[in-house]
Amino acid sequence: MNDLTLPRHWRAALLAPALTVFLAFWLLPMSRLAAISVSAGGAGYRALITNPRYLESLLSTVILSALVTAVALALALVAGLALVRHAFPGRRTLIAMLTLPLAFPGVVVGFMVIMLAGRQGLIGAISRELTGHNTVFAYSMAGLFLGYLYFSIPRVILTLMAAAEKLDPALEEAARSLGASPWRIQRDVVLPALRPALLAAGAMCFATAMGAFGTAFTLATEIDVLPMAIYSEFTLNANLVVAASLSLVLGAVTWLVLALAGLGGGGNVAAAA
Repeated sequence: MNDLTLPRHWRAALLAPALTVFLAFWLLPMSRLAAISVSAGGAGYRALITNPRYLESLLSTVILSALVTAVALALALVAGLALVRHAFPGRRTLIAMLTLPLAFPGVVVGFMVIMLAGRQGLIGAISRELTGHNTVFAYSMAGLFLGYLYFSIPRVILTLMAAAEKLDPALEEAARSLGASPWRIQRDVVLPALRPALLAAGAMCFATAMGAFGTAFTLATEIDVLPMAIYSEFTLNANLVVAASLSLVLGAVTWLVLALAGLGGGGNVAAAA
């Protein structure tokens, strides 16, 4: 049945659940955050500008998220194209293994990073045997980068594989028949065709890394990212004004990236994220 033929009260009834969820879980909390953030005359925003710790946290979070996004896109693009174009024994098992991190919450991912690069981790044990020095980086930005990359690759690779499966092989055959090298085919045919998927996957990856908390909380010995700063201000210092202001700034940066990706041809970027 065409939705235009539904009576007005039926359309209102069908929209009511979605509107209720939107109002309860987004509009009201965001309105409350905005009200708290300006309740002290914008002191929270002034603190963000004048306090080096907050600025460094914001900058570190943006740089970390951008690096995770760039590396995840590069790795997932190569792996995704290979998995789509080549059939081999164990392909489905490999895809399942690559997407396995989707089943793990951030705290579990953080614990896995500790088991790999913590004080009693595998990397430390190997380096101790080879060099006599215990290599530990789980509790630093390097460890957080590794954890974020681990749970970002599955999200990116699934998006790129879905887009790669829809590529028209005739375009590559035409370029090859005209004498284009494999590198030029990838650059001039494949990458432009995958551009919307790359933007959507990149925006999704960036947004996830910007707001990820569980992994950072597990590894937060020497880590200062904005979600941890918000948590500290809210729980340890009971500074709701600063916590609300930092939360809105974090959301604004993330929304800006999603909007730019959408304008750049990312398609349903917001939905994907």
